[in-house]
Amino acid sequence: MSHLHTRRSLLTSSALLGAGAVLGAAAPARAAGEDIAERRLDERLVELTFESPALGGPSTVALLTPRGWDRRRPGDRWPALYLLAGGDGDHTTWTTLFKVQELAELRDVLVVMPGMPLFGFWTDWWNHGKGGAPRVRTYFLREVVPLVERDYGAGPSRAAAGDSQGGFGALGIAARVPGLFGAVAAFGAPVHPVRHPEMWLSGAKYVGVDGYAVFGDPWEQWKTWIDWDPYHHAGGLRRTPVYLASGDGKPGPLDGDEPDPHIPGTEKWVALADDGVTSVTEAVCGEETRMLDDRLTTLGAPVTTHIYPGGHSGTYGYRELRHALPMLTAALRR
Repeated sequence: MSHLHTRRSLLTSSALLGAGAVLGAAAPARAAGEDIAERRLDERLVELTFESPALGGPSTVALLTPRGWDRRRPGDRWPALYLLAGGDGDHTTWTTLFKVQELAELRDVLVVMPGMPLFGFWTDWWNHGKGGAPRVRTYFLREVVPLVERDYGAGPSRAAAGDSQGGFGALGIAARVPGLFGAVAAFGAPVHPVRHPEMWLSGAKYVGVDGYAVFGDPWEQWKTWIDWDPYHHAGGLRRTPVYLASGDGKPGPLDGDEPDPHIPGTEKWVALADDGVTSVTEAVCGEETRMLDDRLTTLGAPVTTHIYPGGHSGTYGYRELRHALPMLTAALRR
């Protein structure tokens, strides 16, 4: 039986600032009194919904709670693993597809799974120079993290992982805010999108989103593209353990019978793809992953990279999360 109640909560950044000022010069969270609706979905899973000033609308965050969480007292804290959703913005994928609730290694970890708008890219949108909502990165840094640290037992030991756009977000945030996460992982992610802008603009159009509103035109607003690009902020990951995983776009053991759909506007990359590639999206993610791996290796960063046969729509993230888990949980024990 689900349980629903509402209470007031101030979304401030005091917890983050108290954890070593990891946001650096970023402005504090907007002090916005919000109605937080809490819905218990099962013994461990709690779903929070609230109106997000940064997103300009409702937001949802799921919590997979650790042992003892229901009996928590003021001041009780657990290490927190933040899992960022892919381009569909669906936070429930972590429990339905990735089955994180089955991982014994996370029984004493608070797992935080925020949703985001469709094709939100974990980015504060350029919005044709106007800025404003959705500010997805601001939502995460100044609303989600302060909320769960203030009111739900998340502690200062943090790690993050993401699938596809979620991997972009996890890496980009970790690189831009060094020290926020003790480790970070990305699976099948566009980690150097300025290298292949047509891919991501075409993908946005394919799902009905104005990709130019996200980053702007790559030729006119190239500085905006670079500003959000994890590759160009790789120096911020120099002391953070990183796990990178991506398919090479060729059929692998976890792919279905159907190839990825053709996305109009990606013909250049289809033509340039190696023989046997059936997922040009994943082939591009694989190329970008190799480039970031080279960059991090040159910087002497602690990076582990796994490139494998596989496409973008398979279930490889389920496997790769489990490969990355020892690194992620080691960071949470520090």
